[in-house]
Amino acid sequence: MGGAGRGVGEGRGRGGGGRRWRAVMAAGDGDVKLGTLGSGSESSSDGGSESPGGAGAAAEGGGWAAAALALLTGGGEMLLNVALVALVLLGAYRLWVRWGRRGLGTGAGAGEESPAASLPRMKKRDFSLEQLRQYDGSRNPRILLAVNGKVFDVTKGSKFYGPAGPYGIFAGRDASRGLATFCLDKDALRDEYDDLSDLNAVQMESVREWEMQFKEKYDYVGRLLKPGEEPSEYTDEEDTKDHNKQD
Repeated sequence: MGGAGRGVGEGRGRGGGGRRWRAVMAAGDGDVKLGTLGSGSESSSDGGSESPGGAGAAAEGGGWAAAALALLTGGGEMLLNVALVALVLLGAYRLWVRWGRRGLGTGAGAGEESPAASLPRMKKRDFSLEQLRQYDGSRNPRILLAVNGKVFDVTKGSKFYGPAGPYGIFAGRDASRGLATFCLDKDALRDEYDDLSDLNAVQMESVREWEMQFKEKYDYVGRLLKPGEEPSEYTDEEDTKDHNKQD
C-alpha cells in the first residue's frame, strides 16, 4: 500500500511536472496559456484545459487587444481632423496673403500715396473739349472724363481710367458714345463735340444710367461745353453745396 501510494504520488508528481514542462516548451511556439503555468491545474481526459486562470488570461488579453484597436482607430480619426484643420488654415492664410495685404496696403507700392489723395478737391468749373483733354492722367495727374455733358473727376479710379487702365481710352475725353455702345476703340471717340443725336433710345438710356453711376461714385466738377458756349461762373457757396450733396 505504501509502495502503491508512493507510486501514485510519484506518478502525480511526474504528471504535474510533465504538464509544466510541456507548457514551458510550448512557450517557444507562442501557444502557451498563462494558466497552464499556474499551481497544479488539471487537464481533462480529452486534453482540454480546465484552468479558470487560462480563461481569465485569454479574456484579459482580448481586452488589451480591443483597447489597442480602439486607440488606433481613434488616433486615425484625430489625425484626419488635424489634417482637415491644417488645410482650412492654409487656405485662409493664402486668401489673406492674396487679398488682405492689398486692403492693408502692404503689397507693392505700399506707403505710396494715391494720386487722388495727394490732390486737392477740384473747384467746380466748365470745360471745353480742348481743356478736358489736358486731364488724361499723363500730362496731368488728375483724370477727368465726360458722360452725357457732365464732367467727372475719376482720379481715385486711376487703376481703371489711368493711362495703363482698361478704360484709359476715356481719360480726358467724352466717354458717352463708348459707354453707350460698349466700345473701347478710338472709333467711339470724337475729336469734335458729340451731340449723340444718332444714338437710339436704348443707347441713350444706357448713357443716362452711366451718368447716374458716375454721379454716385465720383465728383461732378462741371459741364462739357458745346461749341461757342460760355462757361458758367460758380460761387464758392454753389461749389460747396454740390460737393456736400455728393458726400
